[in-house]
Amino acid sequence: MKFARAFKMAAGLAALALTMSPSAFADDTGWYTGFNAGQSRAKIDDTRIADGLLDDGFRTTSISNDDLHFGFKAFGGYAFNRYFALESGYFNLGKFGFAADTLPAGSLRGDIKLQGANFDAVGSVPLGDKFSLFARAGVNYADAKDSFAGTGAVVVTDPSPRKWAANYKFGFGAEYDFTPLVGMRLEAERYRIDDAVGNKGDVDLYTAGLVFRFGRSEPPPPPPPPPAPVVAPVAEPAPPPPPPPPPPPVRTRVSFSADSLFDFGKDTVKPAGKQALDNFASELKSALFEVITVTGYSDRIGSHEYNLRLSTRRAEAVKSYLVETQGIPADKVTAQGADGSDPVTKPDECPGEKRTPKLIACLQPDRRVDVEVVASRLEAAPAN
Repeated sequence: MKFARAFKMAAGLAALALTMSPSAFADDTGWYTGFNAGQSRAKIDDTRIADGLLDDGFRTTSISNDDLHFGFKAFGGYAFNRYFALESGYFNLGKFGFAADTLPAGSLRGDIKLQGANFDAVGSVPLGDKFSLFARAGVNYADAKDSFAGTGAVVVTDPSPRKWAANYKFGFGAEYDFTPLVGMRLEAERYRIDDAVGNKGDVDLYTAGLVFRFGRSEPPPPPPPPPAPVVAPVAEPAPPPPPPPPPPPVRTRVSFSADSLFDFGKDTVKPAGKQALDNFASELKSALFEVITVTGYSDRIGSHEYNLRLSTRRAEAVKSYLVETQGIPADKVTAQGADGSDPVTKPDECPGEKRTPKLIACLQPDRRVDVEVVASRLEAAPAN
């Protein structure tokens, strides 16, 4: 986030805090103190340094900067409510410097130490009972101690300038309260600084620390709920025993040889097959059936597509016969083909792949139509 936006946010939060209604100021008032530490970063203007040396007749060949340092601050303040506080304290931004090499041969080294005091207005936005965001805007009064040293052709006339100056500062951060008395802060701040030789620049301070509050206490626990009214127990008749669970459905499967129902390679039920289906349907009359599944199977001879079509047509033919001639509801019967899957014969019983009368006869048990009946009662199980 750019600090220009942060400054606008700080001003907005302060304005929000000042416009809160007095009823919002009833809680979280009191004094606090704290300490933050972290890293400070200075913006060293190398162009200005080079231009200054050039005005004195020196051309800069290289500049190296020491623009990072340890920084810290100690602060104290007074919170008027959860949304607004005034805060002041001591800050130390550390030491920064540069080293420039020149032609004619020489060098210039400069260092600056920065410390001072600040006074801020702090606006907060609570996000729950423990976490809040805040922004600050205020004034810093900084002591800038410079130190310059030259070598070779570079001569320094004022090696130790010093200046106290007031400038603005602003920042933003977040706070998490571990308890009503102790919390942790993360902050980013910008200090405007006068460097004691006529230049102004910015120093950024990124810190983490602790804040300690005084006079707060844990909120009182909520009052206990009123005791429940005592109601004399009323004898109630025992509930009737639950009805017995329904019996589990009965499943039975009847397997018809496809050669008994159809001619080889055909899907029309032949007379002998109709008689077998009539016998099956007469035994089914005593069953309270729920679902009937007809599955046609072929042997492994032939292509997958052909066998699947043939087995499906045979299953549909059996379904149609049961529905049209025996009056079985069509919505309770499903038909499907299964190609040569789930064979009855074992691979070593019927070796070979070439269509021969011997192999066709051996694979006869695989060519079949299975009818599975799921019924709630089956007094007489259908027979083959």
